[in-house]
Amino acid sequence: MPKFLLTVLVFFCFTLKMWSQPPTQEQLEERKARIQMEIQEKEQLLKSVKSKEKTVVGQLLIQREKIGLKEKLIKTTEKQTKLLNNDIYINQVKINQLNKDLDQLRKDYAAMILKSYKSRSEQSRAMFLLSSENFLQAYKRAQYMKQYASYRKMQGQEIEGKTKQLMGYTNQIVVQKKEKEKLIVENEKEKEQLEKEKEEQEKLASQIQKEKGKIVAEIKKKQSETKKIDGQIKKLVRDAIAAANRRTAAANAKSNPKITTAEKARITSSDKIILTPEGKLVSDNFKANKGRLPWPVEKGAISLGYGDQPHPVFKSLIVHNSGIEISTESGAIARAVFSGEVAQVQQITPLKKAVLIKHGDFFTIYQNLSSVNVQVGDKVSAKETLGKIRTDADGQTVLKFLVSQNSVYFNPTTWLSGR
Repeated sequence: MPKFLLTVLVFFCFTLKMWSQPPTQEQLEERKARIQMEIQEKEQLLKSVKSKEKTVVGQLLIQREKIGLKEKLIKTTEKQTKLLNNDIYINQVKINQLNKDLDQLRKDYAAMILKSYKSRSEQSRAMFLLSSENFLQAYKRAQYMKQYASYRKMQGQEIEGKTKQLMGYTNQIVVQKKEKEKLIVENEKEKEQLEKEKEEQEKLASQIQKEKGKIVAEIKKKQSETKKIDGQIKKLVRDAIAAANRRTAAANAKSNPKITTAEKARITSSDKIILTPEGKLVSDNFKANKGRLPWPVEKGAISLGYGDQPHPVFKSLIVHNSGIEISTESGAIARAVFSGEVAQVQQITPLKKAVLIKHGDFFTIYQNLSSVNVQVGDKVSAKETLGKIRTDADGQTVLKFLVSQNSVYFNPTTWLSGR
């Protein structure tokens, strides 16, 4: 086999081994902590919705998400238990081998001590040396005696070292077994809690079926309102594009008096932002951060994804979402996901406001705000507060978040970090 191909094969095998390595106990513990945090957030949202004694649809959706997280938590704990079982088995194998090694070392050491005891007198040592036939033989015998004493000392130290190792592995197994018992108890409690959560879910689902007609009518009404608001948002984006292009045309005319009327008209009539060199830099920077943008809320979870999809409760009902809806806690604030300029601040309905942030030719849009902290023309930085998210009559606090390049919308989930 050529040397190059052999190198590639070795590298591939090494990489495959790295990829196939199972998660460590520490990584599983971190994963479990994240899931537990998400469960706590869902519990807070559920309490908030229940306290308002409003629609059961919101309760059911949160309950379902919470059940999904509980199931993930149980699986993660089971993986931890399995990993501990493997560690315990490996440590037990090491203990068995150490016991075997120690038995042999002790036998060898005992035989050595016995032999040393039989020839312990100074006279026998002296006679051993004096009986040498020549000086070279006497020297070799002296070296042998010295090495023999050194070997005895080394054997004693090895026994002591292996005994300490044995104690260490034994103590480690005791700790691991206690941790395993703790995880088993913890998992049993989670399973019991999961069964209760599923019973609660069934009650909510049953209640929803009784009120199906009323709830479906409410969903359709909400979709109609959403479509109307989407139209308003599209107009805001078009207006922001036109305003940006007017500024670019004016700046070009000022810097170059010879610019033609046709060129000005081309810029101002474009349905896309004509980027200046600085604007292109901002746009490229925003695009380069796809998948790494911070969330527009500090805490929360996606309650409705992007695009056309079956309603999470009534599967035969298709709902459209031009962005994503993020459920969060009452009193939460919306924050910018990237540095940019406030292009629009609009009152969408008497109770809902929206903020558009421009990032070159990209826009991030934050809907369903009850109050706003910024105004048109403000420069904002990542994670800067834009306004307070509105809590509706059903007790739900939901931010609608959109991402577009000019008038083309994207799935915002692909732009946000995985947290």
